[in-house]
Amino acid sequence: MNRILAQCSKELAQFRRDRLTLALAFILPVMTLFIFGFAIRLEAKNIYLIVQDYDRSNLSQSYIERLYATNQFTPVQWSGSDPAEGIDRGLAKAAVIIPPDFSRNIKAGKTGTVQVLIDGTDVNNARVVKNSIQAVTNFFIQEQRLLPSPSRVIAHIRLWFNPGRKESLYIVPGVFGVILAIYPALLASLAMSREKEQGTILQTYASSVSAAELLLGKWLAYFIVGIGQALFVMSLGCLIFRIWFVGDPSPLIIGTALFLTASIMFGLLIGVRANNRTVAVQGVATAGFLTALLLSGFIYPLSNIPFPLSLVTNVVPARYFIEISRDAFVRGTGWPGVWTAPLFLILLSLFFFNIARRVIGRMQLPG
Repeated sequence: MNRILAQCSKELAQFRRDRLTLALAFILPVMTLFIFGFAIRLEAKNIYLIVQDYDRSNLSQSYIERLYATNQFTPVQWSGSDPAEGIDRGLAKAAVIIPPDFSRNIKAGKTGTVQVLIDGTDVNNARVVKNSIQAVTNFFIQEQRLLPSPSRVIAHIRLWFNPGRKESLYIVPGVFGVILAIYPALLASLAMSREKEQGTILQTYASSVSAAELLLGKWLAYFIVGIGQALFVMSLGCLIFRIWFVGDPSPLIIGTALFLTASIMFGLLIGVRANNRTVAVQGVATAGFLTALLLSGFIYPLSNIPFPLSLVTNVVPARYFIEISRDAFVRGTGWPGVWTAPLFLILLSLFFFNIARRVIGRMQLPG
């Protein structure tokens, strides 16, 4: 135990003396929080829309007003004869064309047709535009009482957990997972690779310090730093984006400690395998950042990831912490909903630790 504490004390002393590392530990996570928290938006807004009204009746004007009342579409002035040309030029993402017999057909009891052209370059955005225009059209039909007969089935829809559709409730807890997956691992990998690059690890190899003691000493040092990062980033995120716990916070507290352990052990494993700090940074950026961003459920649902890449998500620690974090800030189900995630974090921590221990053990001189 004394050797672990001595190793921890040495690492913390080096950490305090290195200003670049201090900036890496606290300034970059805050910048990541701001960039991801404010820049990522999953719901399309300010969609540029061309409306060509050939009918120019009160009914068509009411329909146009209803389209823009959603605050999702931004009007684009178009004087040409073909609205599709405006989409081709990139001036708009969609165009609505109201024919001259629109209101006349409706008043005669016939179907009033409206043509909608959508830029399908971005498939997801095109689907959002299509659903939005369809929803506005359905609402307009009900508002104007244009249905042929009262519907026998009416769905009363209520958004659970996030009725205000506040995107920060979904994005920010996920950002916590991405930040704590990257920076503690990066610090740990740099610390380990620095000793290999400078040759100071040879003294450890020749000493009586075991591989497990060396790893646990470095883990303890950067676990303390990681706790400081987690408290700083989460407090700032809650303050700026106005989110708070909605249930039992104990799964998040315990899950954060376990996730930091898995993240640091992963960084130590990368540092053990890397010969210099440049390789360590590249390793964490590739194996840590990309998986935490794309294969953790942070942005894309895990169910959308195709096989066999979906198998990789099972060994991504950020996946399990994001589940815990979003439950703590959005759902609030507590332990019954996330009890499996801490178990997987423990298994991954032991897995990374055991591999790193074996690699160092093979390098040490036999006692």
